[in-house]
Amino acid sequence: MCLSIPSKVIEIDTERNVATVDTMGVTREAGLDLMEEGDVCIGDYVLLHIGFIMSKINEQDALESLKVYREILEQLDEEERRNRVLEDDNCSNRGS
Repeated sequence: MCLSIPSKVIEIDTERNVATVDTMGVTREAGLDLMEEGDVCIGDYVLLHIGFIMSKINEQDALESLKVYREILEQLDEEERRNRVLEDDNCSNRGS
């Protein structure tokens, strides 16, 4: 399954028909070919698919989605730490 994380448009290059977007601190370019001309503006939140902006999302929904993604990432980090502790507890190469 493909998940699309809301990204904020921070720059638009009309000559190349691309937007620079910020996705949770990572910037990248995304094509505007799937959108109507002028439909995407700086400051808009958008959803990407295979390098193209496929739709806009309202700011409130975007911020709520980003909050949930951050919570998921925090859980994954916590789970990873827990797994490493369990691996250390079961390590057979411990010194005496």
